[in-house]
Amino acid sequence: MLKYLSLVFIMLMSKTYAQKIDTVYLEKLLQSRPDLFQQILNHPTKNEVQILYTQIDRDKSNIPHFRSYSYRLNPNWYFYPASTVKLPTAILALEKINELHIKGLTKDTALRIDSAFEKQTKVSVDESAVNGLPSIAQYVKKILLTSDNDAQNRLFEFIGRAELNAKLKKYGTKYSRIVNRLAIGDKGIWAKHTNPFTFYNGDNIIYQQKEQFDPKDYDIKLANTLQGKGYMNDKDELIHEPWSFEGLNVYALADQQLILKKLLFPEAFKSKDRFNLLKEDYTLLYDYMSRYPFESDFPKYDTTEFWPTYSKLLFYGREKSAELNPNIRIFNKYGDSYGYNIDNAYIVDFEHGVEFLLAFVVQSNENGIYNDGIYEYETVTYPFLKNIGQLIYQEELKRTKKIKPDLSKFDFRK
Repeated sequence: MLKYLSLVFIMLMSKTYAQKIDTVYLEKLLQSRPDLFQQILNHPTKNEVQILYTQIDRDKSNIPHFRSYSYRLNPNWYFYPASTVKLPTAILALEKINELHIKGLTKDTALRIDSAFEKQTKVSVDESAVNGLPSIAQYVKKILLTSDNDAQNRLFEFIGRAELNAKLKKYGTKYSRIVNRLAIGDKGIWAKHTNPFTFYNGDNIIYQQKEQFDPKDYDIKLANTLQGKGYMNDKDELIHEPWSFEGLNVYALADQQLILKKLLFPEAFKSKDRFNLLKEDYTLLYDYMSRYPFESDFPKYDTTEFWPTYSKLLFYGREKSAELNPNIRIFNKYGDSYGYNIDNAYIVDFEHGVEFLLAFVVQSNENGIYNDGIYEYETVTYPFLKNIGQLIYQEELKRTKKIKPDLSKFDFRK
């Protein structure tokens, strides 16, 4: 009898879990706008689209409660996560500073990076910082403002591969690994070695971290890691073989949104499941996630290269002349590479009390050749980013909420 009741309980729990994510709503929504989405809906692979949309409703204590909807969500189907891996790296770098518990060591402490293995490079200055010196906080800012690749690589080196991937697992990700630096062809043995660090104040050394080596490969069973029909090699020669993503970073869409939830809404999780961040760490992350490049003095950006909506593709696309809505802020980390566009975002409208989470991936590489720089960003993926973000926003405007949320902690408008 007990065995029977246990089986019934498991079945009920499984049914409850299955009901948590609706798989119909988003498909119907896309189909309702053929003028915007028919090109993708009719594509043989539907342009590799995956979507995870989460509604948020607050209770009387302003605690958020979530209801999710998905479209073609599949954690076993590989997509290249590109720069989206930078958000957990930034979070865990700040967490590591706190967990070292060293007097005088903070996210603003100046640092030097040495080299101890082939292909590694040194760092001693950062002209984008107000004092001209690199720090963990400055790297975090550059990651969030303009998705700086070097900043990501330096935080990856500081945390170390072993700790970074152990922390991903600790915080609940199931189909993710961060094992490579970005944009420098970092694979194999070179990715397993990370640089030594020195943190200092003037002539005083506060903390030294030796070079690290991580032998693990973090294997994940995935489909779709071999793609296309060819690729351009380093000599600009066309190789008639599929492009391999095997051994590279993996960051599934559900894992991305989970990390974002834990960052933005720690109060919705048990203490043991929250990041070990200080109040000022949360403030730094929230502020710079939502800033536009022109709102930063250090680093200072050329507005022709980094226009206001540069990293806010989900709502504004890549339109340089897009008019900013002063009531809307987007807390996000996007990525684009190999024809993929990915975004993991929390969108807030302070005037109307709108808030929602939206994570998605879309790809266009019609010629099937990788590394040739020919991808349909302008005609396929960027318009999709803008259209899906604005469509969900319009749906949210129609949604009635029993309790209007207090969103003041996210209001960093200048």
